[in-house]
Amino acid sequence: MSTEMSFERALTQGDDGPAVRRAQEWLTLSGLGVKIDGVFGPATVTAVRDFQSRVALEPSGVVEQQTFLRLVSPIATASAPITATASYGADIVRAGEQHLAQRPREIGGQNRGPWVRLYMNGEEGTEFPWCAGFVSFLMRQAANGRALPFEPSESCDEIAQRAKQRGLFRQGGGTVPADVGPGSLFLVRRKDAPGFHHTGVVVAVNPDSIVTIEGNTNDDGSREGYEAIRRVRGLGALDFVVIPG
Repeated sequence: MSTEMSFERALTQGDDGPAVRRAQEWLTLSGLGVKIDGVFGPATVTAVRDFQSRVALEPSGVVEQQTFLRLVSPIATASAPITATASYGADIVRAGEQHLAQRPREIGGQNRGPWVRLYMNGEEGTEFPWCAGFVSFLMRQAANGRALPFEPSESCDEIAQRAKQRGLFRQGGGTVPADVGPGSLFLVRRKDAPGFHHTGVVVAVNPDSIVTIEGNTNDDGSREGYEAIRRVRGLGALDFVVIPG
């Protein structure tokens, strides 16, 4: 279980530190915006009481275990095991849909917040773009005991390299190779240097576009966005990783 879902201790007014900051992140993600400063002051008490009233808990203003579990329930729901079917690729898409239903997004700054830490093994910050971490989390979640086609990575370039070593990398060239289907990965080539700077999951293939699920993007398709969403992308500058099965 991710540390993002681990209850450490009850939090009350006057407390400070990372655990308070995490509670403030979840309060803000829940629509009760508070300053994310790691200090449990009067405003945080009020936000906790409002949240508790919203979810039918005693409005004590204390983040005890029940309140904490309700705060982090989106990440727990998104991370729930995926029952394996005959198609690993389809299961990756199902995992992606399960996450999208909980609206993963950054909070507290660029590449920051509990969702980023979940996908990036506890890391966060400007130097940790999380698109590859998102894809890798989905791959591991959907595997559910199955052998992975290659070891996932939080780096787009490493994903490409490891896929090449297993014979799973496909050049796009403005088209989608015939063996790329739901659950396969797309990689966006860098414009001015070798390598890749963004990745996501293929949901469906159209004659001149793909439907995707991807993290660290936005409605403009940025590679440094702030959320995980479903998108439709043209085929220019895309290569692919085939996910067998």
